[in-house]
This record gives sequence, structure tokens and C-alpha cells, in this order.
Amino acid sequence: MKRMDRTEIIFKILSYGILTIFAICCLYPFIYVLANSVSGKDAVDGGKVFLWPLRGNNEEGYRLGMDFQVYAKVFSDKGFWLAYANSLFITMYGTLVSMLVAITGAYALSKTRLMFGRGFNFMLVFTMWFSAGMIPTLQNFLMFGVDNKYMFIIGLGFNAFNIILLRNYFSGIPTEIEEAATIDGATEFQILMRVYVPMSKSSIVTVAMFYAVSRWNGYLWAQMLLVPADRPLTVYMRDSIARAVKEASEQRVDYSVYAYQYAFIVCSIIPIVIIYPKLQKYFAAGVNVGGVKE
Repeated sequence: MKRMDRTEIIFKILSYGILTIFAICCLYPFIYVLANSVSGKDAVDGGKVFLWPLRGNNEEGYRLGMDFQVYAKVFSDKGFWLAYANSLFITMYGTLVSMLVAITGAYALSKTRLMFGRGFNFMLVFTMWFSAGMIPTLQNFLMFGVDNKYMFIIGLGFNAFNIILLRNYFSGIPTEIEEAATIDGATEFQILMRVYVPMSKSSIVTVAMFYAVSRWNGYLWAQMLLVPADRPLTVYMRDSIARAVKEASEQRVDYSVYAYQYAFIVCSIIPIVIIYPKLQKYFAAGVNVGGVKE
């Protein structure tokens, strides 16, 4: 084994030290939110929780312990489960619809033989430069009846940036592979599904993650368009916390509003925490989508 000199040792110590500090800075907000969500009312409202959950008060003193009162309130709320189901529905099916549009659109636009291809590509990019504005867009959605979760999925199923990302990656796939498939009698659909999609798996998963996170965290359009029964968790979270704050100002609650808010945050990130590690290898490989070919 090659012996490292002093400069290499110093460099490694500094590198690992900086990376460790950076990792702690990224991880600490999650620890803080989780600890506050299972701490007692006095400890949370008094700002005593920083790293681990506490219970007690100023007179008795604070001690280690967990309090799941706010989780019991959240889980016993039927509206919470309805909003959670709406979020899962919008995220899953919204991502599927968006990926269907993105993959087929990117495949067509990546072909130089496409008639008026430059014009279509220009119009796609043009939508990224200029838009009608929020109010005209809102009126357009309402005119087409985008006021339920089914139409909401279709209405927000198009994203020019993600289509361009996939188009750039598809353009980098050698044409010889497509020509060989064509000689073997493959149709356009077969070429797309059996050649382009398997060769672009990491890029497709990356774009799907962009869509899924956007759908899961979406708030503005869901708040403005959807009827109450179809609203996702983000909108319901805001309304519930607003109600809790009002009740707390009237001294009608026996729990910490902050802990209640943190419990909602923990519940909202559970699907991402479960799914992301399984897709991390694809995300890391496709983060340079459109730039470096696999």
C-alpha cells in the first residue's frame, strides 16, 4: 500500500471533516422536526427541544421522554387520511400521465426527420420564455373544468423543461441502433419501448422523480383549482394548522401547535423517505441527463 505524504493526509482530514459537517447540517433539521413532534407541550412551546424529545415543565424540570398526543390527533382526523389519499392519487397518476407525455414528446422531437421539427422545438422552448401569467392561466384552467383531481392531473401534465431534458438525452443515442431495429422490422413504438426507454432508464427515473416531488409538494394550483374533497395533503396541512392556531389563540387546545405542525411535516415526508433510497442509484446516474451519455 502506498504511503500517503503529509499534504495528502491533511487534504483527506479536511475533506472528511467538511463533508461530515455538511452532512450534519443537512440531517439536523430532520432530527429537530422529529424530536419536536414527539415532545411535550411545555418543552416545545418553551423552545427547549434541540436534539432529543423532552417532557416536563419549568417547575418539574425537563426530562427525556416522548409524547404522541399530536400524532393521535392527526391520525384520528378523517380529513387527514382523505387528503393523504388525494396526494398519493395525484402523485402516482399525475406522474404517469406526465411521463407518457414527456417520453412520447421527447422521442418525436429528438428526430431530425420530424416534419416542422424545428418549429415544434421552438414553440416548446418559447413556452419557457413567455407565459400568459397566473390569472389568465387560472381562467383557462377553470374554463376547461380543471376543478377536480382527474382533470387536475391532465391539466398539469405538461412540462416543457422535462421534455427538453429527455429530448436531449434521446438525441444522444446512436442512430445506428435505431437503424438496426428498423431493419429487423421494428415499428416506431417498438423502437421507443425496446430501445430508447431501456437505454435511458436512469434519465427517465430522474425526470419521473422531478414530476413526483412536484406533484407531492404542489400547493398553489391545488389550492386555487381543486374542490375541498379533492385537495391534497399540502393544502389540508395549511388549513389544519391555521385552525389549530386559531383554537390556540382562544385557549381551546391542550397540545403544542408547533408540535402539531411538525407532526404533519413528518407524515408528509414519509413516502419520499421510503421511495427515494430505492431510486437513488438511478437518480445519481441520471442527474447529468442530456449531458453525459450512459
